[in-house]
Amino acid sequence: QVQLVESGGGLVQAGGSLRLSCAVSGRTFSSYGMGWFRQAPGKEREFVAAVSRSGSGTRYADSAKGRFTISRDNAKNTVNLQMNSLKPEDTAVYYCAQSTGGTWYRIPAAHPNEYAYWGQGTQVTVSS
Repeated sequence: QVQLVESGGGLVQAGGSLRLSCAVSGRTFSSYGMGWFRQAPGKEREFVAAVSRSGSGTRYADSAKGRFTISRDNAKNTVNLQMNSLKPEDTAVYYCAQSTGGTWYRIPAAHPNEYAYWGQGTQVTVSS
């Protein structure tokens, strides 16, 4: 049984930082790319960032470029999202997701269909 458990969300003022983590169990972690998505109230789920199995390849939404950093630790079965310079429009529930597969250096796509398993989400609220 695959489980993804996010942590690290919370309330932060605009300009602040948060570090989200996602602990994964149930499958060989290093065999799958990983991604982060978010969903704000009344909006569709949107892509934030993705990382290859190796950890060397990353992809970001335009809204995340220069502010967010995705990373993974294959020894600890975790994927992280460091979020800096947070804005009120970053307020959302953040989900980590595990891709359906891929080669060692391939960066998962931004589309949700790329991902087979999802966490329950962690709330991030940025106050102005």
